[in-house]
Amino acid sequence: MYHPRMFVVGIDVGGTFTDLTAVDERSGRAVVTKVPSRPRAEAEAVLAGLAALGIASRDVRRLVHGTTVGTNAVLERRGARVALLTTEGFRDLIEIGRTKRNIPALFVPTFVRPRPVVERRHRFEVAERLGADGRVRRPLDAASRDRALDGALAADAEAIAVCFLHSYLNPAHERAVADAVKGRRPGLPVSCSAEVVAEYREFERFSTTVLNAYLQPLMDAYLTGLEERLLATGYTHGVLTVASSGGMMTTDTARRLPIKTVFSGPAGGVSRACFVGAATGVRDLITYDMGGTSTDVCLVRDLAPLMGSDGMIGAFPVKVPQIDMHTVGAGGGSIAWLDVDGSLCVGPRSAGAAPGPAAYGLGGTEPTVTDANLVLGRIGTRRRLGGSIALDAGLARAAVADLARRLGLGVETLAEGIVRLAVVRMTSAIREISIQRGHDPRDFTLVAFGGAGPMHALALAEEMDIPRVLVPRHPGNFSALGLLASDVKHDDVRTRVGSLAERLGAIGDLFGEMEAAARRQLELEGFGPDQQRVARSLDLRYRGQAFELNVALPDGVPALDAIAAAFHARHRAAYGHANPAAAIELVNARLTAWGVVPRPAPEPYRSATDTLDAALVERRAVWLEGRPHDCPVWERDRLPERAELAGPAIVEEFGATTVVLPGWRGAVDVHGNLRFERERRP
Repeated sequence: MYHPRMFVVGIDVGGTFTDLTAVDERSGRAVVTKVPSRPRAEAEAVLAGLAALGIASRDVRRLVHGTTVGTNAVLERRGARVALLTTEGFRDLIEIGRTKRNIPALFVPTFVRPRPVVERRHRFEVAERLGADGRVRRPLDAASRDRALDGALAADAEAIAVCFLHSYLNPAHERAVADAVKGRRPGLPVSCSAEVVAEYREFERFSTTVLNAYLQPLMDAYLTGLEERLLATGYTHGVLTVASSGGMMTTDTARRLPIKTVFSGPAGGVSRACFVGAATGVRDLITYDMGGTSTDVCLVRDLAPLMGSDGMIGAFPVKVPQIDMHTVGAGGGSIAWLDVDGSLCVGPRSAGAAPGPAAYGLGGTEPTVTDANLVLGRIGTRRRLGGSIALDAGLARAAVADLARRLGLGVETLAEGIVRLAVVRMTSAIREISIQRGHDPRDFTLVAFGGAGPMHALALAEEMDIPRVLVPRHPGNFSALGLLASDVKHDDVRTRVGSLAERLGAIGDLFGEMEAAARRQLELEGFGPDQQRVARSLDLRYRGQAFELNVALPDGVPALDAIAAAFHARHRAAYGHANPAAAIELVNARLTAWGVVPRPAPEPYRSATDTLDAALVERRAVWLEGRPHDCPVWERDRLPERAELAGPAIVEEFGATTVVLPGWRGAVDVHGNLRFERERRP
């Protein structure tokens, strides 16, 4: 007789590997695997991963995935053919932007502004105009609307973006155009800026809406194909997608607002780090996710990651709620090269998955961070990378040696220099999210994950003077595991620019309206009142400032003095000063609503051995701090409970390697995490 097991499965669809983590709801036991990704056929990789885990689709109760489908489509410019319908006179707004260039383009005399994803001939003007207060200054002209729509349909548009000035205050004109589109061409995707970004700053709102339309047909086809393939194999539940904000979205929401998925992969890792932090009592942490191409870092204070709403995909602004992460082009595949003055550089150029580092044996010849670590003995060759790629130490050494000869250095010396430069680049990312924002990194614990994170974590901690490092279980699949720690999440925002003192009286009613709408949506998605929670906040600034700071509110709306005091404190922490005598201006009211999803209890750590010696797999020479060390190499899954480790040492596991530097001590905690502290200061 068949006795079903019930699993929740997290899937992180990356450019090189698709990571899968399945947790048995009964036992809490987690199993992980990696399979090669299949660009433009992502469903195939998902099914291959489930097969590799030995899990039948009918045994999966919930499937959550993070995907780079949208991000890659924008970067590779292979989205849909979009037509833009906009207010008369604003046809070129998405191309003009804010007429500024950012570093490094600021210093490039040959810089050419990237072209928008909508060609100029596919942008159509509509005679209408709203004022900055949302009142109609010029009614929507039906003939003008129909002419614009005729042009869009004649251009064979696959999606339409409707972006009118000040529509965030009054969406009536945009809705009328959307209704006309649906009447003329049912099923044609339409993105209205008032729905995608219901706040002011027209360039960012228009850009985000255009990108949303650009992705709608692609995301719809991807999710439909994935659901159909899973349904054919016996999976009967919906597919949830993680949003850039760290919460989950239903398939319907992801189809309608695909732009909110563009940072979903890294967000899963931050969500899981918060879950681990709550279980271990670590409430202030810095997440450090190092992969093959880049490194993502995020600061978490009191188990709440810093949030933002302004990001970039390539050269395009994206204004959606998102976990405030900083990315730097330093990963295992980052290439070491010589600048024109002969100085050594590492990244941001990457060997990628093809040909990959020289050690992959797939045609790569330039030395990478992975090759350098292999030369230094920090990576072994016993395991296949990601379970599929055999590493060739000879090819790695040849690549590093070629560059070493040009510099007149020893091979190991150069390899250690490559790793050190990569660490310095990652250090700059952590400085930006901590020191430059008023946070002392010594007050935090570094949580390291990703395929290459644990390998460099202790070196990074030394560079930043961070005293504690936590390497969680399954770090190579951590983001996939983090998808299972996310709740369904909805964000709402209303722009109400004006004096905080004058507008405070209406804020309570505004939040009441937003909360009622959010709770209705959660009820439609199957969440009862006891499974819902909400949080409120305000975007505030001093009068005369151009940008604002977000201030969280307790339940209800507190008195003006309490809000003002919280804003002054927030301003002082962010910028080092405050002005209590200055007038405070309200910009946006924000509400976040969660549908709380049951999480599987973490599996207690149980070792397969009772002694540390039983976990020893070999000893090998590892180059650290300028000389070779005879290091023990431990198998992580065989480390006994509460085992203590002293550096120098290596800990290996599926998907990751942890390098324990001299002067550091570690222990296995009750949850199976590796907790490291520095014995001495350098």
